[in-house]
Amino acid sequence: MQSLPHRVDVIVAGARCAGAATAMLLARQGMRVLVVDPAQPGTDTLSTHALMRSALVQLANWGLLDAIWATGAPAIRTTTFHYGRETIPIAIKPRSGVDALVAPRRTALDPVLQDGAREAGAELVFGHSVQGLLRDDSGRVSGAVVADRERNVVEIQADLVIGADGIRSKVAELAGAEKLVAGAHSACSIFGYVDGRSPDGYHWYYGDGSASGIIPTNGGACIFAGTSSAWFDANRDHGMEAAYLDLLAKASPDLAAEVEESGAPARLRAFAGMPGYPRESVGDGWALVGDAGFFRDPITAHGITDALREAELLSRAIAGTGESTLATYQAERDARVKGMLEISDRVAAFDWTLSEVKAQHRDLNGEMNSLLETIEPAEAQNATWGRLVATYD
Repeated sequence: MQSLPHRVDVIVAGARCAGAATAMLLARQGMRVLVVDPAQPGTDTLSTHALMRSALVQLANWGLLDAIWATGAPAIRTTTFHYGRETIPIAIKPRSGVDALVAPRRTALDPVLQDGAREAGAELVFGHSVQGLLRDDSGRVSGAVVADRERNVVEIQADLVIGADGIRSKVAELAGAEKLVAGAHSACSIFGYVDGRSPDGYHWYYGDGSASGIIPTNGGACIFAGTSSAWFDANRDHGMEAAYLDLLAKASPDLAAEVEESGAPARLRAFAGMPGYPRESVGDGWALVGDAGFFRDPITAHGITDALREAELLSRAIAGTGESTLATYQAERDARVKGMLEISDRVAAFDWTLSEVKAQHRDLNGEMNSLLETIEPAEAQNATWGRLVATYD
């Protein structure tokens, strides 16, 4: 087994965007941080890739945005919503040093954040995972049992164990963290990649019980198709490609024809869906961040932006550098994400009309406006979000 420290300040389970960002920020505060992840470095994962403005503001503040652009992910200067035959293009205006959005592949984004964590002094160990929690006589979590792929284990003492290990978080399970609320709906998303395609920005399509998107990323584009999990379960026997093309056609016949003519992506991957939730995310000696702490359906493509925001706000609470404390973080997080969770759940129902989903996007913009204020001063963004909300009226 790789030699691991027997004592650190913080153990983070999970080295993707939420875990690596949290580790970096805590290490920059002088904490000794150990990050463990069962995957190997540079591996891919299901993702919508899209980074919203607040995520780029954070990456710039952290000194990592230049490294993101250096990956070759294309600059995104427009986002276009297609409601049936109605098209609403929105230009990305310069603000806070950000004049374009970006949607890097996870094989590009995650290593940038991981390198940032290492440069801050965190230790990252791959092929290892948290398999148990240590507790002191009072029952407080006091460290973790870490295992490698050969099931060799070591006990590591820590003041705090953070689960950044996704929707099926082992740390959440071991800590007994309950889901506080469960959404009523879930959506299936099928992801495919087209090499060399260079669309002119984000495109989001909404049709009869379906939604699709084109997301420019490294080397081409991610084209996804989404619908209710119930529809997918009823049609999955017809095959992944048939379901994918059917959903594209429901959202945009033109997009489906283009994809079918050029050949459907050779490798399709599906997320079958899970209702959104917030979990208990803070306890004695443990915390959760990213999808481990709260999850909302990927149909709104805000997951990475959420993860980076909560990584920063949780890190501030742990380090005592903001208004929040670790004791108050969860209540503030729950209030912060309540609206987003509710809107995502409504969109994931896929029982809306086009006018209704347009109204839900207007509500989504209002929530994004509020969340952006937690990262950026309100006066820096009011004008742009006011323009976006007006566009949907």
